[in-house]
Amino acid sequence: MYKQISANRTLSVVLIGFFLIILIGIGWFFTWYYHNFIYLIFISIIALVQAFVSYWWSDSISLSLAGAKPASRKEYLSLHRAVENMAILAGIPKPKVYVVNDPAPNAFATGRDPKHASLAITTGLLEIMNKRQLEGVISHEMSHIGNRDTLVMTMVVVLVIIIAWVSDLFIRMQWFRGNRDRNEGGGILIIIGIIGLILAPIVAQLVKLAISRKREYLADATGALMTRFPEGLAEALEKIKDKNSATKNTSTATSHLYIANPFKRKDSNWMSNLFATHPPIEDRIKKLREMI
Repeated sequence: MYKQISANRTLSVVLIGFFLIILIGIGWFFTWYYHNFIYLIFISIIALVQAFVSYWWSDSISLSLAGAKPASRKEYLSLHRAVENMAILAGIPKPKVYVVNDPAPNAFATGRDPKHASLAITTGLLEIMNKRQLEGVISHEMSHIGNRDTLVMTMVVVLVIIIAWVSDLFIRMQWFRGNRDRNEGGGILIIIGIIGLILAPIVAQLVKLAISRKREYLADATGALMTRFPEGLAEALEKIKDKNSATKNTSTATSHLYIANPFKRKDSNWMSNLFATHPPIEDRIKKLREMI
């Protein structure tokens, strides 16, 4: 389990570094192409503003999009106690607890740090999980909070949006400006740069999905380490897999937050796995049971 955690953390750092290299490369190309350093400054300012907004308000936005409501302690006493127990084991403050009125079994965590975290559980998940399985799900989400995955994935989503936006801006500028203001004599580099800008959003999206999948493996391993009972989470994932129903009020912008793919799953192949926000649930179950 410790080996799994260490490997996933290292890879996530490498992938985020790759993201930043792409963004800096785009800024440099704009500066070189238009002979104006202001483009690099402009891109940097947009990135900082977007990151600031996401850092402070991403949790509220995510909960609102999911239709999450605060869970009454009186009505959901067992849920609150389970969250309290897992928070103690994780060594973090108890997050705010929310319930999503949805028959599809799922859950997600959000928040910029453990002191400002929230945990949302669907009513469908509460209905089908026993105590051990529910603790497995909560331990997984607590791991996301403790490992700062919620912050990391917020940063990643922001970078993807910015890269896609900047690439689209460049293409639109070229459409309207035609051949004006081009750097003469750099035809090959210009072609390479334009191709790179077109491919950058696709590469960025693939990197985002890769980070999301690695974070799920990391949370599974950390959650199993926390409870010392990997089978609880494995059984919970089996029930989610068997149910295979789409979660309401979700979108591609927040799908990576959930413990399982919130969209209805189809038969997997290498292409669908490449563009998936979550690793194959069968593989996650297998890895958990190998930890026993």
